[in-house]
Amino acid sequence: MERMQSLEEFYRSKFNRVPDNIRNEVGHFNVFTIDEYIGKNSKPVVYSRKDYFKITLIIGRNRIHYADKVIEIQKQALFFTNPQIPYKFEWIDDYKSGIFCVFTPAFFHHFGNLNDYEVFQPNVIPVFELRDEQLEHVSQIFRKMQAEIVSDYVHKYDLIRNQVFDLLHYTLKMQPALKAEQQHINASQRITHLFLELLERQFPVEDTGRQISFRSPSQFAGQLSVHTNHLNRAVKEVTEKTTSEVIAERLLQEAKILLWHTEWNVSEIAYSLGFKEAAHFNNFFRKHLQMTPVRFREMDRSHN
Repeated sequence: MERMQSLEEFYRSKFNRVPDNIRNEVGHFNVFTIDEYIGKNSKPVVYSRKDYFKITLIIGRNRIHYADKVIEIQKQALFFTNPQIPYKFEWIDDYKSGIFCVFTPAFFHHFGNLNDYEVFQPNVIPVFELRDEQLEHVSQIFRKMQAEIVSDYVHKYDLIRNQVFDLLHYTLKMQPALKAEQQHINASQRITHLFLELLERQFPVEDTGRQISFRSPSQFAGQLSVHTNHLNRAVKEVTEKTTSEVIAERLLQEAKILLWHTEWNVSEIAYSLGFKEAAHFNNFFRKHLQMTPVRFREMDRSHN
C-alpha cells in the first residue's frame, strides 16, 4: 500500500528543513501559502496518507484524488484531510493559489477530539466549494493565522486553535447537509457510529501479510456486544443500507485503492481483504462493478 508521509518528510521535501521541536508535547502548527509550498523546483505530489491534519483553501481549478474518488474543483474550495485517508492534488490550470495549515493531533490535545468533527471523518468527502463571499470570510481567518504565527504574543497558539475551530464550525454551518453536530444522537445512531468506526479502523491495508479481522455483520455485532438483528436495524435506520451493503462498499473502496495504487497481485489483495480464495474476490468485484479486478486495473492504467 502507499506509504504514509511524515511531517518531517513534508518539511524536508518542500523546504529542505525541519523546524525544531516538531514533535514536542504541545503539538505542531504551521500555515503556508500554496505559492511558497509549490515552488519552482517542487516535485509531483504523491498519492499517500499523511501523519498530520491539514486544511487547505484551494483557489483555482483542481482535481483531488481522495480515497477511491476524484473530485473536481472549478473555482475555489476548502479541503479537510486526516491521517486515515490517502489523497493528492492535481492542478488543472496553470493558475495556482491558496493557503493551508498543517497540525498534529497533539496540537489539539485537551481541546477536543478532531475526529468528532464530520469534516475529518472517513465516510465524508471533505471538499466544500465556496462562493465568493465565503471565500473572503475563510481567507480572512487564514490571514489571522498567518499574522499570529509570526507574532511574539505568548498565547498566540491559543488564538490559532480558536481560528482553526472557526474554520471547522463555519464549514459545518454553511453546509446544510452536515447536520451531525446538530442532530439528536439516538441509540441507533450511536450503535451505527460505533460500527462504522470499527469498520474504518481496519483500513487502510498496508501489508500483504495482514488481513482484516471483521467482514460479516455477526462479527461486528459480536465486537459491539449487540445482537446481529439489533445492529442490522440500527444501520438500516441511519444509513438506509443494510449492514452487509455498508461493509461491501467499504471493501470495494479499499479494493479499488489497492488495484490503483499498488503492484499487489489479485491473490494478495483478496487475502488482505479477508477473502478465502481469489475466485471469491473476483466474483465479489464482478458483482459490484461488472468487471474483473484485472480488467479494472488495466482500464485505470490505460487512462494514465
